[in-house]
Amino acid sequence: MSVVDEREANAARLLKISAGNSYDPDVDIDWRAPLDPERMFAPAHRLSLFGTPLWDGLTPQQRVELSRHEVASIASIGIWFEMLLMRMLLRHISDQDPRTGHVQYALTEVGDECRHSIMFARMIEAFGTPAYRPAPLERALGRYLGATAGGVQTFAAALIAEEILDALQREAMADDSLQPLVRMVSRIHVVEEARHIRYARDELARQVAASRRGFGGRVSLAYSRLMIGRAAWTVTHSLIHPGAYAAVGLDPVAARAAAWRNPAFRETLRWSAERVTAFLQELGLVEGPAKRLWRASALL
Repeated sequence: MSVVDEREANAARLLKISAGNSYDPDVDIDWRAPLDPERMFAPAHRLSLFGTPLWDGLTPQQRVELSRHEVASIASIGIWFEMLLMRMLLRHISDQDPRTGHVQYALTEVGDECRHSIMFARMIEAFGTPAYRPAPLERALGRYLGATAGGVQTFAAALIAEEILDALQREAMADDSLQPLVRMVSRIHVVEEARHIRYARDELARQVAASRRGFGGRVSLAYSRLMIGRAAWTVTHSLIHPGAYAAVGLDPVAARAAAWRNPAFRETLRWSAERVTAFLQELGLVEGPAKRLWRASALL
């Protein structure tokens, strides 16, 4: 089977799955249901301060509140990354034949991501928390990536953000001690992101192979490795906004520093990205100077 045939066969499978297994958050989530003031919004051991002296000093209610704000922060950064992914996907297919399954699935994914972004936004609204934003430098780098990213950078960056969130949400959706709203949002996102991840993994492998065959492929891949490593750094350093710590009465600068020194949080980051890190290593995308960025991201 040719590369084009394989791509089309994969797109056909994903389109069929999408047609039969998609959600409408307006219908499938009870947005009027009240939050339980006693329930956590994330497993305690996944919170960034878990196991630190700062965590030990929090009351049970402050711990619940910290979990609310950390999940809101992750959802906020998820919206930002999904909007960036939509821009990159549309650039990727803009000059391709719209009759192909590959393009039609990309458009289907854009539709999914629109719904996911709205779903996350409504969840943040239901939490009664701010919509946290990345730092100005990260927003500027996101705009640059959205305007310039090629195929390798597009699909690798998408996988890093999607698979880290996927790991966290798979655990959350199975934890019946958490807020039902968090569990349902996680379930919907996990089910629909599974096909996005399959699409991105297959396309990334093709894009890397094509880059190696093309003129200037080594230079292009070296640049892509750096951009991908910087994307990994942005993901992990943007997940928990300092405002989440301020919301429970902690000094945001000191709490953020404590989180990044926290072995438990660093292990959570490594665990959440272990599948995508291994995949990108297999493709040769975590090599050379980019490894420093991966280590600084706490993913290696």
